[in-house]
Amino acid sequence: MTRADVAVVGSGPNGLAAAVTMARAGLTVHVHEQAATVGGGLRGEALFDSEVWHDVCAAVHPMAAASAFFLEFDLAARGVALLQPPIVYAHPLDGGAALAYRDLIRTCDRLGPDGRRWRRLMEPLVRHSTGVTDLLLSGRRSLPHDLTVPLLLGERLLGHLLRANGLRTEAARALLTGVAAHAMGRLPSLPAGAIALLLGHLAHATGWPLPRGGSVHIAEALADDLRAHGGMVYTGHRITDLAELDAPVIMLDTTPRGLLALAGERLPPRYRRALDRFRYGPGAAKADFLVSEPIPWSTPEVGLAGTVHLGGTRAETLAAENAAVRGEAGDQPFVLVVDPAVTDPGRAVGGRRPVWAYAHVPNGDTRDPVPLITRRIERYAPGFADTVIAARGVPAAEYETYNPNYPGGDIGAGAITLTQSVCRPVPAPNPYRTPLPGVYLCSASTPPGPSVHGMCGYLAARTALHREFRMTVAPRLGPEDGTTVAEHPRRTS
Repeated sequence: MTRADVAVVGSGPNGLAAAVTMARAGLTVHVHEQAATVGGGLRGEALFDSEVWHDVCAAVHPMAAASAFFLEFDLAARGVALLQPPIVYAHPLDGGAALAYRDLIRTCDRLGPDGRRWRRLMEPLVRHSTGVTDLLLSGRRSLPHDLTVPLLLGERLLGHLLRANGLRTEAARALLTGVAAHAMGRLPSLPAGAIALLLGHLAHATGWPLPRGGSVHIAEALADDLRAHGGMVYTGHRITDLAELDAPVIMLDTTPRGLLALAGERLPPRYRRALDRFRYGPGAAKADFLVSEPIPWSTPEVGLAGTVHLGGTRAETLAAENAAVRGEAGDQPFVLVVDPAVTDPGRAVGGRRPVWAYAHVPNGDTRDPVPLITRRIERYAPGFADTVIAARGVPAAEYETYNPNYPGGDIGAGAITLTQSVCRPVPAPNPYRTPLPGVYLCSASTPPGPSVHGMCGYLAARTALHREFRMTVAPRLGPEDGTTVAEHPRRTS
C-alpha cells in the first residue's frame, strides 16, 4: 500500500465527505473500510429476494436535500434522483391520522383549529430555511449569516419546551412530537425541539426524499467522485491501530470509543478520560420485511406517506421515548416505518416490496424487534402480519456488528443531549482536532451530529486543510464540465 497525504478510516457519509473534500483539494486520499462495501449507514442489501433491495440503515434523507455539502456536491447531476413522496410524513392515531404535506397551506387546512398555529410556527422557518439549516448543520463556532434565525429558533424552542408551541389538538401535538422523537433522547428537551423545528420545517421546504433505487447510490456517487480525483478505497480492510496508516493526516469516521481503540495510550490521560465520559443514547432495533402488498393502514392516506411515525398521542410518545432513555424496555416503543415503493414504485417487483422499520429501545436491548414492530404496525394497520413473506430483525445490541459507530444500537453515534450538542465529543475550541498531530475526528460524534448530511466530514476536512496544508479556500465540490456518472448495477435513472 502506497503512502497517502490523507488516510480516512470509515466510509460512512461523513468519512466519504471528508475524503471527497480532501481529494478535491489535490491531495492523495486513501479510504479504509472494514466492511465489504462502502457507505456505512447508506449500505443496502437484497435480503430475501435478489430483485428486492432493502436499505439496511438509513432510508429517508431530508438532510441530503438540504445540507450545504450535498447542495454543492449536486447529487442530481451525478445521477442520484431524490424522490419526494406524495405525503411527507404521517402520524396515525386511533380513529384517524395527522398528515404533513410538502404544501404548508394544505397541511394547515388538514389541522383544523391548529392550522393557523402550525403556519405561524413553520412559515417563518420555511422562509429562512437556508439560514435555519446552515445554523443547525454548522460547527457551532461562528455567528450565522442570517441573524434573525437564532431569534426565530429561540422563540420556538422555548415554546416547544413550555407548551408544545401552543398546539392544542391531539393531531397537531402528535405530529410535532413524532418529529422531535427523531432525536432519540429525552422529551421534551432543547435538542429534541431543535430537531423537530429543523425536520418539521424541511418537510415544507426541501422535503424528506428517498434516493431512487436505495440509499446506497449516495455512497456510490461520493466514492465515484473520490476515485475520479485520484483517491483509493480499500474495502474489507479493518484498521486496528493508527500505526497501520502511512499518512501524515488521518481522518477518523469513528466514535470516541473507536478513537480510543485505535490510539490507545498515545492519547493524553485527560483527553482519554473526556472521551470515556462521552455518552451514547438509546438504541435502534431494526426490522426489514418483505411483503406482498402495501401496508393496509386503517386511514388510507397514511399509505401515501414517505415516513410514518407510530407513537400514538403526544403523551404516549413522550412516555415511550423517556422510558428508552431510562433503559426501560417497554412493549409500546416509538417506531418509524417506511414503505419505499410508495415514493419509488420501482422498489416493488413482481408483487413483492420492502418495508423498513426502526423501534427506539434502550441501548443494548437484546429483544428481537420483529414481533415488537409487527404489533405496533398492526395497531394502525390490521392485517399487516398476513402480508409478510419474510422478515429479519436486528436487535439494538447487535447493530454495532453491522456498524461499529452504533454502540448498543445508538445510530446517532452519541446521545443528543444539550451538553453533547454543544461539546461534541469533548469541550474544545475545535471539536474535530485531537491531541495527536494530524489526527482528526470526522464522524457524527462531532458537530453537527447525526443524519446523512456530510457536514461533520466536510467541516473536519476544512479544519485539516487549513491547519495541516495551509489551504484557506474551500475546494469546489460540484461536478466538472463533462463529468459522467459511473454506472452501477443498482443505479437507475
